[in-house]
Amino acid sequence: MLKPLFTQLCVGCLSLASLAVSGASFAMTDPLDTAVNNQARSDGDLQRDGNRLPVQTLQFFGLTPDMRVLELMPGKGWYTRILAATLNEQGELYTAIRTGGVEKSLSAIQKDFGAVSVVPVEAQRTVVNKTPTYHIQAFDLPVQALDMALSFRNYHNLTEQSRKHVNDAVFSALKPGGVYALVDHTRRHMESDSNENRRRVDPVKVIKEVQQSGFVLADYSDLHFRADDELRYEVGRKSVSGNTDRFTLKFIKPVN
Repeated sequence: MLKPLFTQLCVGCLSLASLAVSGASFAMTDPLDTAVNNQARSDGDLQRDGNRLPVQTLQFFGLTPDMRVLELMPGKGWYTRILAATLNEQGELYTAIRTGGVEKSLSAIQKDFGAVSVVPVEAQRTVVNKTPTYHIQAFDLPVQALDMALSFRNYHNLTEQSRKHVNDAVFSALKPGGVYALVDHTRRHMESDSNENRRRVDPVKVIKEVQQSGFVLADYSDLHFRADDELRYEVGRKSVSGNTDRFTLKFIKPVN
């Protein structure tokens, strides 16, 4: 009687082990993990993962592979490549405002990562305190019922009036319950403008501005908190670059 019982127990152990392996395999095939581990990503992109924490950041914002997503001010496309690969099978990805860097490599992005649609939004560039600053007139986005809009380290590049225009346009383009996700370099609360903080922005002011467009602050994260960033120096300085303290804010468009 003991041998059959032992055999049954072993079979049960093997079944549990198989489930565990299956679960591990499922975790490894998560579209976001797969996107970050895409072999087409350059060494330069990969080297920034430890600082930018793309998987944890996008999971915090609630990104899923079936979403319709807008990336604002995508720069040279560091996040665009991850988003495109994540959304390639089930979702849709749009970019808008300062899309020149992405457009230059759009064919390569679409070949190696997935489809990206560029939405034209005119932005007038000037230089204020040695920093490129962008003026954007009131506009409507031609895409609607979006699930999420994201902006990474770019909110500070817009004038206050332009930020309102962007926030209003995003609010209109998102579906009820949609997420507006912002990450940017932290400035001390109520600190006046200077050459040192010109690429930082006060998170309290950001919350106020975004809420004025109708959003509700849903959550924040300390993923990008850096205790050794004294908030005193320009983010491009060698002692600070790549290690700035950044706020990570998640807003929701109310359902009602």
